[in-house]
Amino acid sequence: MATFQGKSVLVLGGSRGIGAAIVRRFVADGATVTFTYAASREAAEQLASETGSTAIMTDSADRNAVIALVRESGPLDVLVVNAGIGVFGDPLEQDPDAIDRLFQINIHAPYHASVEAARRMPKGGRIIVIGSVNGERIPMAGLASYALSKSAMQGLARGLARDFGPRGITVNVVQPGPIDTDATPADGPMQELLYGFMAIKRYGRPEEVAGMVAWLAGPEADFVTGAMHTIDGAFSA
Repeated sequence: MATFQGKSVLVLGGSRGIGAAIVRRFVADGATVTFTYAASREAAEQLASETGSTAIMTDSADRNAVIALVRESGPLDVLVVNAGIGVFGDPLEQDPDAIDRLFQINIHAPYHASVEAARRMPKGGRIIVIGSVNGERIPMAGLASYALSKSAMQGLARGLARDFGPRGITVNVVQPGPIDTDATPADGPMQELLYGFMAIKRYGRPEEVAGMVAWLAGPEADFVTGAMHTIDGAFSA
C-alpha cells in the first residue's frame, strides 16, 4: 500500500507496544517516519533498522526538547503523540514530583508538540494523540492522576480542532482500552478483572490501534476532527 507515500510522519514515543505498531503501519503504507524513544534504546534501534525509520532519543518531559524536535522535523503531514507514563496508587502517598513529570509527559508534551507542528503543517495535516479509555471511565481506585492527564487530551482535541480547522488540519484522540503490550500483557494479573468490564473478552492488539490511527491520518477522515475514538472492547460501555 502507498496511502502515505511522500508523507512525513513523526511519532512521539514509538519504540515499543502501540507506538512501534504505529511506526510499522506508516512505514508499510509508504511514509517517511521518525519516532522518539526515551529509555528503550535497543528496541528503538532494532525497530529503526527493521523498518528504515529514524529513531531519536527525546525526553518528552523536556518541553524545549520536544518543541525543538518538532521544529527541526520540518513540515509534518502527520504528528502522532503516543509517549505517556502512568503513576498509580493512593494519591495521598504519591510523590508530587512524579505526578508533575506525568503531567509534563502526558499533557504538556502533546499540547506543545501539536502547536509547534501546526505552525508548518500543510492543509490536510493530521494531529493524533493516543489517550486512554480512562479518560472516559475510572473503574477502580488509584488512577486519578493518570485519568486526569488523559481526559485533558479531550479538551486539547476539541479546542485545537477549532483553532486549526480553518487551515484544514484535523486533531483527534484515540482512546485504547486494555491492549496486549509489554506494559499490559494479556496474560498478566489484571486479565480476569478487566475482562469483567468488557463485552469482547480479549485484549486488543497494538496493530488494531495502529489501524485506527492510520484511518484518522488518511483521506477518508478528512471531515473527522475534535473527536474521541475509543477502541476498548466495550470496556467503557
